[in-house]
Amino acid sequence: MIPEIPVNPERFLADLHQLRTFGASGIGRGVVRPAFSDADIAARQWLAGRMEEAGLRPHYDPMGSLFGLAEGRSLLLGSHTDSQPEGGWLDGALGVIAALEVARATREAGGPAVSVVSFQDEEGRFGVTTGSTVWSGAMGLDDADALTDPAGIPLVEARMKMAHLLHDFVDPAQFSGFIEMHIEQGPWLDEAGEAAGVVTGIVGIRDMRITMTGQQNHAGTTPMHLRRDAFQALAAFNAVIEERFRNIVTPETVWTIGHVSLHPNAHSIVPGRASFSMQWRDRDADRLCRMEGIIRSTAQEVAEARGMDLEFGQMLGLEPVEMDKDLRAALEASAEVTVPGKWRAMQSGALHDASNVAAHMPVAMLFVPSINGLSHVFEEDTDERDLVTGLRILAGAVARLT
Repeated sequence: MIPEIPVNPERFLADLHQLRTFGASGIGRGVVRPAFSDADIAARQWLAGRMEEAGLRPHYDPMGSLFGLAEGRSLLLGSHTDSQPEGGWLDGALGVIAALEVARATREAGGPAVSVVSFQDEEGRFGVTTGSTVWSGAMGLDDADALTDPAGIPLVEARMKMAHLLHDFVDPAQFSGFIEMHIEQGPWLDEAGEAAGVVTGIVGIRDMRITMTGQQNHAGTTPMHLRRDAFQALAAFNAVIEERFRNIVTPETVWTIGHVSLHPNAHSIVPGRASFSMQWRDRDADRLCRMEGIIRSTAQEVAEARGMDLEFGQMLGLEPVEMDKDLRAALEASAEVTVPGKWRAMQSGALHDASNVAAHMPVAMLFVPSINGLSHVFEEDTDERDLVTGLRILAGAVARLT
């Protein structure tokens, strides 16, 4: 018979609401808690205290990721507690607080050892899942320190705000696997009235900046046929890229132009420079590479046709990751017992720390519904009954893995 881990839903929800007070926006249940902000650091210190009360040993690594370590070899649960510049109260936070409750409950019941983690800068103030990327070994700390946020602040400067808390990296070998619980951040579970999703795999992602530089000039006196307008070059690139992708993408492939910056960004000046981010996601690594080739060649063609200088920034990204079959089976079995017929297997189109952790150990993920599919906005929310259901499924999976 599978032993039960007696989680406490009231305590779990109370901690989740308390975490929201750090950076609460005052709009709905929104949160403003970017990585290394005062609110983020205060939230981590509060969380460290809750970990210690739960019998775990708090430990900050050099990136500011916070671990609550159990004695000996353990299963690792968690996610992140930093937020988007305008984010919701559950993105990442749910997985960390659910992990804390399971770790606390299993310790109280004399059950299996469970450790907890809140990775730093998952939301990418300085890159893509920066804290877990460095922990995975995919990026060195020196290289990470050279990254800058949109305001030009170097990561090394930001993390020095936590210098008094930071210690060595945690050895991944002490963990047997990693499970991350998260809101879906999409519409499928909510639309279907389903209570949970067990993730089959996480898409890969590529992200880089492209800069096209033409000639800044007077907007009233420069004839249209003589302009080297950087925005028009960006617009031309955007107009043709979808057609160039048509024969290689699938309905699950996505791409986005964002972070557009025009210089000098004035009413009466032809923009001389356009800098923008190009991001694309898919579960097939080869398709991601082919898309990169199309992006680069298309940008080059547009730049040459319009008299632009072209510059490509650093490529950031993660490879697609499949979930571990044993961890996934434990989640599926627990979901079927907890909500029979009301869960599904599904891929994750969003990026998560589990992608990086997979470099060290088996990983799996559990989703709960997002109301109206909303996330990365203040309106992000999930019915608290679904939050508790997810907690119970997570606890049931942990019990099955011991």
